[in-house]
Amino acid sequence: MYTFDREAYNRRMAWYTHARFGMFLHWGLYAIPARGEWVRSWEQMPEEQYRPYFDEFNPVDFDARRWARAAKEAGMQYVVLTAKHHDGFCLFDSQYTDWKSTNTPFGRDIVREFVDAVRAEGLHVGLYYSLLDWHHPDFPHRDDENHPDRNNEAVSDEGRDFNRYLEYMHNQVRELCTNYGKLDVLWFDFSYGKLRGEAWKATELVSMVRSLQPDVIIDNRLEVSGEGYGSLASGNPTPYHGDFVSPEQMIPPHGIQDVNGNDIAWESCVTMNGIWGYSATDHYFKPAPMLIKKLVECVSKGGNMLLNVGPDALGDFPPQSTAILKQIGEWMRRNHDSIYGCGRSDLPKPEYGRITANGKDLYFHVYENSIGSLPLVGLTKDQIKSMRYLASGAEVPISTSWTHSDYPEIAFADLGPDPVLPDPVDTVLKVTLR
Repeated sequence: MYTFDREAYNRRMAWYTHARFGMFLHWGLYAIPARGEWVRSWEQMPEEQYRPYFDEFNPVDFDARRWARAAKEAGMQYVVLTAKHHDGFCLFDSQYTDWKSTNTPFGRDIVREFVDAVRAEGLHVGLYYSLLDWHHPDFPHRDDENHPDRNNEAVSDEGRDFNRYLEYMHNQVRELCTNYGKLDVLWFDFSYGKLRGEAWKATELVSMVRSLQPDVIIDNRLEVSGEGYGSLASGNPTPYHGDFVSPEQMIPPHGIQDVNGNDIAWESCVTMNGIWGYSATDHYFKPAPMLIKKLVECVSKGGNMLLNVGPDALGDFPPQSTAILKQIGEWMRRNHDSIYGCGRSDLPKPEYGRITANGKDLYFHVYENSIGSLPLVGLTKDQIKSMRYLASGAEVPISTSWTHSDYPEIAFADLGPDPVLPDPVDTVLKVTLR
């Protein structure tokens, strides 16, 4: 009978709930057609049409050290790479398949270079592994709603043995947990239809993972997909419960709580443009100021943000992604204390922005100035020990203006006569309580 170990859970989650900000990397053969990582499924592309991309794969600009440095300079604390996506192509030197990067013209173990580079930058290492596999002969073809051959009448599922696929999948996860040193995050993707939980032999899988990587953090997608919370939130955790909930392409309206109303760990995974893998035609990139505010929103609701980059066929980040990361990094360099180690505040959300909190330190994220002094609703002036601009350390005095004398129960910050905030994106006030 499985017993949830809260102490062990809190111990392995400590770095993760402190980090708050990570990078997702979706990369593989699909960068060559440049129409997204689901291109085979969306276009119902047969294997023989996809195979030439394997024969061509040679990303001559790939430099894992450059990727890891970009993440660090953006203020990210962990990086998660797609070791294998739904097309089954492996970025690691698996002994169980020939469908891997070491057999392409590139000829290199990308996961090996990635984990070494990320660790060298002092960041936490994460690997994504797809539970789906459109290349493996024993994964359902016709009887699967996502497989590229689902409508191909020339294809049959007769003779396919899903248990053989599960053995293959478990063996590959064992390789990742054995051959690449300490892993901090293992990101499975995803459960759907009949393929949930024990359909993946999930208890056996997680038991093996925990025996090899006792401190690794696992997402909740052995149970659910991007929708659904999983058994940790239900108050009755399974042996394969997720350590965090993984909402995709959205931020929960109120954070995420379990059935008892207690906050639980979650991570919003978000694309910079509209798609995960590289797309040559998707230029709808979210501006850096928007993403900064969305990161703050996640933290203010007790969650993390995992922001995606889809490198191109040569191994380069799209120039838009590079520019966005640089702008985020400039803000994070001055304001990271309002992100790392922070979470939700008990104070009401201000009309002009958001609040993140770390103990007695409250961080008021001010997106727009007020008319007159700035109200710190929920605080009295007697509660405040000090108030500073986080980016510069400059003191911000408590206002004594007569204009707010009708509100003696509210402390007001005196931001001075300039109506333009020091940081037009997000000016952060650090308010330390007595």
